[in-house]
Parts: sequence; structure tokens; C-alpha cells
Amino acid sequence: MTTQGSTRRKLMTTAGVLAATLTVPHPAAASPAPATTGRARTSDAARTEPPQRLVLPRPTGRYPIGTHTLRLVDRSRRDPWVPSRPFREFVIQIWYPAHRATGGRRRAPWMTPAAARHFQSSGLLPTGYVVLPATHAAPGTPARLVADRSPVILYSHGHGQHRSSSLSLVEELAAHGYVVVTIDHTYDAGQVEFPGGRVETYGMPELTPALPPAEERRIVTKAVQVRVADVGHTLVELERLVRYGSPGLPAGLRDAMDLTRTAMFGHSLGGATAAEAMCAGLPIAAGANLDGSLFGEVVTRGLDKPLLLLGADRTDDATWQDTWPHLRGWRRFLRLTGSEHFSFTDYETLLPQAAARLGATPEQIAAFLGPLDWRRSLAVQREALLAFFGLHLRAHLAPLLAGPTAQYPELVFRRPVGS
Repeated sequence: MTTQGSTRRKLMTTAGVLAATLTVPHPAAASPAPATTGRARTSDAARTEPPQRLVLPRPTGRYPIGTHTLRLVDRSRRDPWVPSRPFREFVIQIWYPAHRATGGRRRAPWMTPAAARHFQSSGLLPTGYVVLPATHAAPGTPARLVADRSPVILYSHGHGQHRSSSLSLVEELAAHGYVVVTIDHTYDAGQVEFPGGRVETYGMPELTPALPPAEERRIVTKAVQVRVADVGHTLVELERLVRYGSPGLPAGLRDAMDLTRTAMFGHSLGGATAAEAMCAGLPIAAGANLDGSLFGEVVTRGLDKPLLLLGADRTDDATWQDTWPHLRGWRRFLRLTGSEHFSFTDYETLLPQAAARLGATPEQIAAFLGPLDWRRSLAVQREALLAFFGLHLRAHLAPLLAGPTAQYPELVFRRPVGS
């Protein structure tokens, strides 16, 4: 097991982690993290400057992207975090290859309006300082049939984050012909907006420094179990969509999804969710964990399915070391040199754009995201995921994952291939 401080650092919301290294002029820190103190003061001139408009990096794939959002309801269980809710409900968003580029069509926002208002009032990218980005996807545009249909990849966000936290990776996969389904885990996410504008905010017990280690482990293990159930229900609903369709579903989308080839990835607690979902027997062929400590039965039971462990540039996670001998299928244990925990989210690309407007120095940004240039970091992450899913969903060769290469020296193999 990692040290208590290291594990908690991975589980805290962004504002709480950044409080230790970066001082920015935003309102109260995002729940459940503690409010930051000692933030840098900005000049009156800085406060009156127009907000910085943020931009997501363009995907490199050949396909335009469409997107569609769905509210899912699981009436077989009460909400585990808010018992007054008689059923579990959450939101998924589907990103898929589309027939035509957005062009003059409206592009979907990175975050829906009501959720964005909450996010910006309590996080690192506040209203008045930045304008949140648009995506490269057109809502509701007809889906494109790619070859013999598109494999499906699920995405699970980190603790306290949201379904678009790693959209620069999600869009890249969609632009290369995959259907990607991002999941908002209600009350574990920082905020989830439902149809009609209702927003549900963080509702898990707070992971405070005073929490005993055993209680923290109990809460986090429960969170992973809740997320795995969300993933299972998502797969059931996707199967129903493919068989029967749904009102308002974009044309061609049900025919584009190949659920016989399904994989999953996630950041932080989302990566742990991917591994545990496979261990629980869900029909997921392969999983990628981006810097998430592992929790649940996978640590001792292991897996027969492929698992990619891609971590930040720090001491190896003890739960990864404990799990490694129990991984009986294809496996890789990699470290991304020059990265930090949140390098695997869109903060990697958005915070450098916002730094000057927020009054943050390059040294402060590097302390939070690592010294590796964000463009190179994103490029390596994209290539690693494309290689992994190409290998296990499309049977493509993946020399990048076969061993150390001169082309990608930032990827350090922490365990010899075949060990």
C-alpha cells in the first residue's frame, strides 16, 4: 500500500492538491478539499483583464466527432451515498466518429452550463479569469460506420472530478474510430448536471487528513464498488441501446457500436475502477489505469485480462507492486517521466494556458503538473492509449509497448516485459 499521504494526494480534488504547490486567485477550494490559504494577490489591473479563453488540443485522428448525453437510472439499488434517493442515477456521454466535421454546427461544451457554474465557483478555473473550452464534437450529428463497427471504450474520472476530466484523451480515441463512453459517478464527481439543469454535487464522506487509515480505505473501497456497479449498469444500457435504440439517439450510433470489443480506462480512482470492474467479471476485454492506486479484490485476486499501469514520475505505487504478481495476462508497468498525478487530465493542457491570467508562475505549474512539456506529455499519453487499445481491440501491432524505445524515452518500463 502506498503511504497514507501519497494515497490521499491521489484521491483529493484538484484544488486541494494544488493548495500545497500553487497559489491562484479563485474562490473557496472545491469540496471535499480544504480551502486554500496564502494565495497570491493579483493587481487591480489583472482583475479587470478579459478572461482567458481556453482551448482543447485538436485530436490527430481522421474522423470528425459527434457526442450524445444520456441520463441513466438504476432502479435496482438506492443511491449508496444519499440514502434519501430511492434509486441510483448518473449521466454518461458518448463520443463517436461522425459523418462530417462540426463546421458551422454548434460544438458541445467541455462542461454543461449549470455544472460549469458550480465548477468555476469552487475550483481552479474561475469565472472572470477563464472561459472554459468547447470540445471538437457536434452534439447529435449522425454517427459514421468505421470498418466493421467501432470498439467501445469506457472512461471513469478521478475522485471529485467529472466525465470530461481527460477529454483530450477521449476525443483522440473517438477521432481514431472508437466509441468512447464517459461516466459521471454522481456524488463522487464534483458536480453532475441532469436534464433540466438540476446539479448534484459531491456527496461522499470527505477524505480529510484526520480520517483514520482504516476508515479511508473503507470509504474508498466502497466508492470503487459503487463505480463498478455504475459501469455494469452502463454496459447493460448500452446493450439495450444497440438492440432497441432510444428516442433522440443520433442516427447510426446504435449500428456503430461493437460491444463485443469493449475496454476501459480511467484516471486515479477511475483507473482503479477499470481494474476492479474487470476483476468483478464485467465484459471488459482490457483496461488502462492512469496513476490510480488499486483498491478491492484485484489487488489479491489479480486478472487474466490485459492491464496497462501508466503512472506519474514518483516512487512506484505499492498497490501496483502488490498486484503485479497476480496479473496473469498481458501487463505493463510504466512511468511517464516528468509527469505528476494530474498530468493525465485536461489540467495538463488548460492550466498552462490559464497560468498568466491566474498569476501562476511556470515553476508553480511545473510543481503541479511536472516539468515535461504539456504538448509532449499529451502526445505520449495519446500514443500509449492508441497502442494499447489498438493491440487489444483491433489486434494491431504495438511496438511502443513492446519495450523501451528511442522514440518515446519518457516511457520508463518499471518491470521487464515478460517478467
